[in-house]
Amino acid sequence: MPNQDTDIFLRLFLIILLVILGIFLAMSEISLASARKMKLQTMKEKGNKNAEKVLEVQETSGNFFAAVQIGTNALAILGGIIGENILSPFLKPIIMSWFSLSSTKADTIGSLISFIFITSLFIEFADLIPRRLAMAAPEKIAIAIINPMLFLIFIFRPLIIFFDSIATFIFKIFKIQQNRNDEITYDDIFAIVDEGAETGVIQKKEHSLIENVFELDTRWVSSIMTYRNDIVFFTVDEDEKSIKEKISNYPHSKFLICKDNIDSIIGYVDSKNILPRILNSELKSLNNIKEIMNTNLLILPNTLTISEALDKFNEAREDFAVILNEYGHVVGLVTFYDVVNTLMGDVVYQDQDEQQIISRGEGSWLIDGVTSVEDVKKVLGIERFPEEDTYETIAGFMMFMLKSIPKKAAKVEFLDYTFEVVDVDNFKIDQLLVTKKDIDKKEKETI
Repeated sequence: MPNQDTDIFLRLFLIILLVILGIFLAMSEISLASARKMKLQTMKEKGNKNAEKVLEVQETSGNFFAAVQIGTNALAILGGIIGENILSPFLKPIIMSWFSLSSTKADTIGSLISFIFITSLFIEFADLIPRRLAMAAPEKIAIAIINPMLFLIFIFRPLIIFFDSIATFIFKIFKIQQNRNDEITYDDIFAIVDEGAETGVIQKKEHSLIENVFELDTRWVSSIMTYRNDIVFFTVDEDEKSIKEKISNYPHSKFLICKDNIDSIIGYVDSKNILPRILNSELKSLNNIKEIMNTNLLILPNTLTISEALDKFNEAREDFAVILNEYGHVVGLVTFYDVVNTLMGDVVYQDQDEQQIISRGEGSWLIDGVTSVEDVKKVLGIERFPEEDTYETIAGFMMFMLKSIPKKAAKVEFLDYTFEVVDVDNFKIDQLLVTKKDIDKKEKETI
């Protein structure tokens, strides 16, 4: 009997040892696979040698996974051999006395309970718990266990070469990529930024600024320009009274000079240069202002992104540009200030007098027809409008959806929102009322 007790306690000790080894392998597998390259690279640059080792192991992940699987399967087999019927000697007398069963049946039940016990022990303590711990802090744990893991890889080197060669051969047959792709995309960066905002590491304004920076590469410059119909310009034959009225009503810093119409631009003039002439009554028309007119005008195509337009501003050392379409017609005007506004998010959140999107309470917005769909998406939380590459403004969205020139009170329902035209000026949508559908239902129920 003492020998039998000693044998059982020895087997229990070996089972506990196998569970500890299983904990090491499970934590190693998850931590080394989940450790983020950016964090490890930062640790490496700070002089952490173990971080450098982890990065090297990740580059040759086949060796690491082979070592883990060899160890895990070896533990499972050993656990089954050592744990077989380990509880039967204790359980057999109890089962026979409680249930009045035969010795054979008691052995069978004892073996089944032993199997469930050992299996549960490995699942809970050698698999589930260590994996969850490793997921919580993968980089920290990977750095802690990297040296023992490298020793294990060295011990299992012959077996690793054998199994990894077979796996590599299969990958080549089916043309499967063997190394993990560590390229960082916009979506990856957005996910990291969103995570930082949720945890409070990144402030709301910083979060918005980072998103806007990446939008510069995806938004067309035409989405932030002043549209053709809103451009204030002078013609060379314009009289003094008209010039004074325009400067008074539209106190811009620069004005375009055209021969006859907006498509015949010959240059621009600064307000600071033209105002003294007006005050001294020296200006009857613009035919004689060649000495103060600047003909070095920055012209940009409407096919540029905001980021590309910003590069052009830097190259030309100019702070505004005229936007032309493929037919050479002026479609708008963009300033450096427009780019900065987009970057800082001020397009939507300007002063009340200039605001393009005005919240009228919970679930209701008054939106200017020329507002960019990108700004509307931010405010309403919409991921994408249908075929949004074919238009730039919310007015364009309405025309696309209605397949006609929208009239007052025309409505479009999209996702959880109702878009209604509330003001039209000469076929141009001036304002839209956007309402959340559930708000509409609540109002009807109240009525």
